[in-house]
Amino acid sequence: MLLKVDHSSAQALHDQLAGQIRAAIGSGDLRPGERLPPAREVAAGLDVNVHTLLRALKTLRDEGLVDMRRGRGTVVTGKAPAQARFSELADELVAEARRSGLDRNEIIKLVESRL
Repeated sequence: MLLKVDHSSAQALHDQLAGQIRAAIGSGDLRPGERLPPAREVAAGLDVNVHTLLRALKTLRDEGLVDMRRGRGTVVTGKAPAQARFSELADELVAEARRSGLDRNEIIKLVESRL
């Protein structure tokens, strides 16, 4: 798994990282049960703060895509890849809406109007 960050992007670094990991899960590049490299190693390789990467991993944990255990590391769960793809699309939607100047309530209203 190759991750990269764009420091000039308007998208937060943790969102970039979460999106890339989510995409790797959705495409099958990361499979259920696969262990991710240690956060400190990945963060050092990307030249980002370890807390930035941990925030991305916590987002993915909250989505059910990874399981984080102290001492055991981070492991990809068996959650459906399709749901991972929808999460990635939602991230892209929110990022684009924020770049367009929409606030949280406007984004929610926009999505809810489509349901």
